[in-house]
Amino acid sequence: MAVTQRIVKAKKGEFGRSSEIGGGCLGASGDRSVGFVLAHKYGTIRRSNHSIRTVPSLSSSKSSKNVQTVSELTQSIKRRLNDEFQSVLVSGEISGMTKAGSGHIYLTLKDEKSSINGIIWRSDAAKLKFDLTNGLAVECRGGIDVYAQRGTYQIIIRGIRPQGIGALELAFRQLHERLAGDGLFDPSVKKELPSIPKHICVVTSPTSAAVRDFLQVLTRRWPRIRVTVVPVKVQGPGAADEIAEAIEICNRMGEPVDVIAVTRGGGSVEDLWSFNEEVVVRAIYQSEIPVISGVGHEIDVTLTDLVADVRALTPSEAAERLVPQFSDVTGGLDVASDRMTKLILGRLDLARRELAVWGSRPVLTQPLECLRESAMELDFLENSMLRSVKGYLADADRELAAMTARLDAISPLAVLSRGYSLTMDSEGTLIRNPSALKPGDRLFTRLSGGTVESTVELINTKAEDSDSQDC
Repeated sequence: MAVTQRIVKAKKGEFGRSSEIGGGCLGASGDRSVGFVLAHKYGTIRRSNHSIRTVPSLSSSKSSKNVQTVSELTQSIKRRLNDEFQSVLVSGEISGMTKAGSGHIYLTLKDEKSSINGIIWRSDAAKLKFDLTNGLAVECRGGIDVYAQRGTYQIIIRGIRPQGIGALELAFRQLHERLAGDGLFDPSVKKELPSIPKHICVVTSPTSAAVRDFLQVLTRRWPRIRVTVVPVKVQGPGAADEIAEAIEICNRMGEPVDVIAVTRGGGSVEDLWSFNEEVVVRAIYQSEIPVISGVGHEIDVTLTDLVADVRALTPSEAAERLVPQFSDVTGGLDVASDRMTKLILGRLDLARRELAVWGSRPVLTQPLECLRESAMELDFLENSMLRSVKGYLADADRELAAMTARLDAISPLAVLSRGYSLTMDSEGTLIRNPSALKPGDRLFTRLSGGTVESTVELINTKAEDSDSQDC
């Protein structure tokens, strides 16, 4: 930068008497006007806007004294670039990004025509709020350095931000996308707040105005509420870890906790960033106790708001949503009591009217008369039943006599009474054919007057002979 400044001054006429760069002011025939500035140090002759480079001649007897090694030349260039480009701001697109085991990040910045290597040292990389990805357009702040071993130049990046979007905004979007993919913002997993909690844990800074507003609104609306304040840092290094630990403490308390309120007042995006940290978001998601968030103002939206079971726009609104107005509840109870009293009185009046109706009925006014009528009805039913039974029995007797007569007409006993008999073997089988017998078989003959037992001695199968003998 010093060279450029001196050249600009020379153009303004301030270099006429100077020999700081090594040459002084020259012109035709000692012209004092600013025409040429000879810079032996840089090997350049400038006149107006034209430049002519001079190269030492190899035939010069003194040229060997100006010979530099590669290392010397590289170091000279390194010093020159470090001086000239201590702080630059360059924009480009990230490509070829790698993260070494040491924690350093190596990348290439490029545009449509050129590219430059870049390095982010581990200490600076640890401060990044967002993830670097290939293809991301960024603005980088740093200085130009020369890698002497390879003779290449590169930019040492000390600060980086997305182009067209803030670093914190990009970090918010990246973390939101990743956590949403894990289901942390799913409405189906959110828990309902109790209608009237008995014990509330507040995770916040105990010295902030937000907690005072929260407690004032809470106790004004419901004076008999129990509140436990778990003090934490709400911004700065270590704040996110304290908030996450406080939520876990609330879940491990020996006494029951109905709801957890995570609150803080308004602030910049940087001030509220602790409530966008992954450790806080996951602690709220894993909480078994319902969580309500009241972070910042109405326009502030954090990942804590999105993962919480209920989001309030401010700490004061969080208090309003946690408990109802005591007067509203007591007023509602008075109205309900009046309605219940009217209902009960109405039911009693209806019961009295129904009792009066029942009391006027004969069954209660003349119970003996009702019994007499019932007794007469029973007598009538008894007589009717006896007549029905007697008629049924008479019909059955007549039918039985008819069936008996028919049976007698076809009964074998009636045939026997006319002089016939039935002969059966020892097993009771009726003998129909004499060929089924043999001498010695025992026979049983059924007559009208009894049974005769006999033994077969002779069998005659000629019916004609027996008929002729009978004749």
